[in-house]
Amino acid sequence: SPCVFSTAAQQRSTGDECGPEDPHDESKHPLSDCALEHKAIKLEEQVRDLTERYRKALADSENVRRRTQKFVEDAKLFGIQSFCRDLVEVADILEKTAESAAGEAEPSNPNPTLQKIYEGLSLIEAKLQSVFAKHGLQKMNPVGGRYDPYDHEIVCHVPAEGMQPGTIALVTQDGYKLHGRTIRHALVGVAVESQE
Repeated sequence: SPCVFSTAAQQRSTGDECGPEDPHDESKHPLSDCALEHKAIKLEEQVRDLTERYRKALADSENVRRRTQKFVEDAKLFGIQSFCRDLVEVADILEKTAESAAGEAEPSNPNPTLQKIYEGLSLIEAKLQSVFAKHGLQKMNPVGGRYDPYDHEIVCHVPAEGMQPGTIALVTQDGYKLHGRTIRHALVGVAVESQE
């Protein structure tokens, strides 16, 4: 019977060692849990990184879309800019011709043909200015205003008689803006204090 006891004790002790709960298995589980946690943390970091990259790429593509849309809108508005520059030169010639015809059509010497030419030129000039306004092209009227280097170019200085120094006293060539953007600077004379 002592043999039986020892065999049973041996079986119990070997059964403990070889049973389903192997101490090596126990040590493998905590290591694999730790490895899984580490892997999960890495995956979460990758997901955060990729999400952040996706958001940045989305924001960049939205910025590019907005910029492209702005370029297209500007191209629509300002695509006629060089054409307008050429037309304002024609408007200048028309205005000078109308002024010349008005000077020749004196009240003391009424010439009906010259008077009709002047009226026709005035109508053409008014129509041209209305077409300019329809398309966003406007003549600047800077006399009496402050000098602005973005809109005006100084060609001379004139004595400030009854005007503030730095204000525009005369315009030698009209300036034009297309939708608020200066396409031709006004050539101006600026009032300065007279030196005696």
